[in-house]
Amino acid sequence: MNANVAVDNTAEVSRWNDTTLPVAARVDALIDAMTLQEKTAQLYGVWVGASDEGGEVAPHQHDMEEAVDLDALLPTGLGQLTRPFGTVPVDPALGALSLARTQRRIAAGNRFGIPALAHDECLAGFAAWSATAYPVPLSWGATFDPDTVERMASHIGRDMRAVGVHQGLAPVLDVVRDARWGRVEETIGEDPYLVGTIGTAYVRGLESAGIVATLKHFVGYSASRAGRNLAPSSVGPRERADVLLPPFEMALREGGARSVMNAYTDTDGIPSAADEDLLTGLLRDTWGFDGTVVADYFAIAFLKTLHGVAADWADAAGLALRAGIDVELPNVKTYGAPLAEAVADGRVPEALVDRAVRRVLTQKARLGLLDPDWAPLPAALEGADLDEPAALRGRIDLDSPENRALARTVAEEAVVLLSNDGTLPLERPRRIALLGPNADEAVAVLGCYSFPQHIGVRHPGTPHGIELPTLRDALAAEFPDAEITVARGTGVDDGDLSGLREAARVAREADIALVVLGDRAGLFGRGTSGEGCDVETLALPGAQQPLLDALLDVETPVVTVLLAGRPYSLGRAVAEAGAIVQSFFPGEEGTHAIAGVLSGRVNPSGRLPVSVPRGPGSQPAGYLGAKLAHAGAVSTIDPTPAFAFGHGLSYTRFDWTDLTVDTREAPTDGEFILSFTVRNTGARSGTEVVQLYLHDPVASVVQPVQRLVGYARVDLAPGEARRLRATVPADLASFTGRDGRRVVEPGELELRLAASSADPRLTARVRLTGPERHLDHTRRLRSVLDQEPAARA
Repeated sequence: MNANVAVDNTAEVSRWNDTTLPVAARVDALIDAMTLQEKTAQLYGVWVGASDEGGEVAPHQHDMEEAVDLDALLPTGLGQLTRPFGTVPVDPALGALSLARTQRRIAAGNRFGIPALAHDECLAGFAAWSATAYPVPLSWGATFDPDTVERMASHIGRDMRAVGVHQGLAPVLDVVRDARWGRVEETIGEDPYLVGTIGTAYVRGLESAGIVATLKHFVGYSASRAGRNLAPSSVGPRERADVLLPPFEMALREGGARSVMNAYTDTDGIPSAADEDLLTGLLRDTWGFDGTVVADYFAIAFLKTLHGVAADWADAAGLALRAGIDVELPNVKTYGAPLAEAVADGRVPEALVDRAVRRVLTQKARLGLLDPDWAPLPAALEGADLDEPAALRGRIDLDSPENRALARTVAEEAVVLLSNDGTLPLERPRRIALLGPNADEAVAVLGCYSFPQHIGVRHPGTPHGIELPTLRDALAAEFPDAEITVARGTGVDDGDLSGLREAARVAREADIALVVLGDRAGLFGRGTSGEGCDVETLALPGAQQPLLDALLDVETPVVTVLLAGRPYSLGRAVAEAGAIVQSFFPGEEGTHAIAGVLSGRVNPSGRLPVSVPRGPGSQPAGYLGAKLAHAGAVSTIDPTPAFAFGHGLSYTRFDWTDLTVDTREAPTDGEFILSFTVRNTGARSGTEVVQLYLHDPVASVVQPVQRLVGYARVDLAPGEARRLRATVPADLASFTGRDGRRVVEPGELELRLAASSADPRLTARVRLTGPERHLDHTRRLRSVLDQEPAARA
């Protein structure tokens, strides 16, 4: 069929609307009826903002794009609507009405009645005005609690569906390789097993609510040189295969994610957006992914403007389409007229357009967007009087009490007690000195992709839309009888030293000094943490270290509290502070969680998802390194962290005993089974986080000293003990061998049961027997840690 000839065939129309037919048959019929321009229209989005008056959306003017004429685009259709809620502040109900009216216009504007697929950000909650701001992903990692993260994601997805959104751009599955990178706050941690298991839980939760989860950034973004945003990635094929790819494998196989977003970076000279081996060869041909690949914003245009591998927009479109990118986001730039022209003159095969549009339409069909009874109005607005938009204001609650309770649970589980000399928990202090730049700052709990920090900063007259109690507010509620005196001391990054003397004076007159340090989230230089906010060292920003040192010189006990997006070197505080409390942007309920830990109402159970450095300059570091990556006589630089991956203290004590190894030898296709007992020997209930590490002393390729292969949270009452049983498949001992294939080798192994990567408690020495065994992505990806019934002393 000539792709440029319009077809009006009611029999064909009925086929793509016929839900009794297989999706593939419906999509094929639709593609056969489409012109080239109607196909390419399904491959791009338009960045819009919903109307706060309930009218249709308005195209968003972005400084990286030309203005878009929506009226000119709609007759051929539209693939996606970009961030209708994450662009301007809008009441959720009015935004939902605005989106619904726009969807009706889009469907009515093209011959086939196809609406757009609407996507939005949901990195730490739905990035919409007045939606719950949950803790950032680095805090998810600190919980070591996939079940709670899955429940949180299902709430986020439910809220997105309530207003008509179909796709969420999360989770970030980049494994931290250099903590100087600004987007560390968006990651789950520095270990691929932790990132994979927590990220997969998030995917399951989001997908369970009907939202298309989008895995990003595929792959290598976090391994950019010197932690610089978009800088080239220097990883080799083994680091890519054994560290960076496993979280994506797990989230696709076990989580069922239906979309993937490319990384901005290039690896060994090949940009991810133009990497056919990655986006088609590995992702689709090997792993069997059948969803959509969407471009990170402007990534296709970057092939011309930043990477220099495309001569013009059509060239960029051809490279990306051939590599396997199906949808251009956020706006139409290359997949519109430039792509159509390149197909018409033979530079790009139309078969590539058909391949991409088939994936897009298949996803729309599975979402019900091609069904004859499709209606744009979300369930939350059914029965409402749409002729009175003003009456809808407040009808949809995206920050329900249930959401806030869950946000507090995640925040409480994520607080990490790094050190404590007995100063905590506080015993009803009479006078509290509350010091530091984040002591009385409402947005100090938010990451850069929260609505207030991402969008709200451009609308200074608009309220946050959610309650954001400062730590001062939370402490006043936690310690109602205490006198709280606040002294800022210095700003987050202004370098101002003038307030240090006043802060020290306030500390001297108090029973306890709480110094609240850390980051301000922002984008591209507007913050100290966030996208484009990379740092040269891991020294505390601005004059925060001099402030901390001045307070440590005072005799009053000092508790250091961190509200940050990355780990920082803390200098003297590691040895001299009475206690150190680490929180990674804990969201709207975060200050209540921190106050609860300080008072003892909450027994801390968070564990570090990233190592905390001892010095500011020994980067990149992290526990997941070979022997020569750790301290030794061959270098004067000691990268040993002040607090290791997996570390975290409690207000109670735990003993680990009675290790038994049921299987000391197993074939290379077998598994090991071991059991042990964890007992709470303290006076209060608490949670131990059991971690299981694998050490391979001799391998044909250099291996990390150890790597996480399992974990479990164990809740124990005083005196209570639990017997745990660990099943460890031999597959978890696999790695990429010399020939590039994944292999399990026979030989000795150690399975280390540990309270952190630096605190092994029990070690099982086991052996793999038999021949070398090659395996692929269908290997077993997890160990199992089961708890037996409780027993009392």
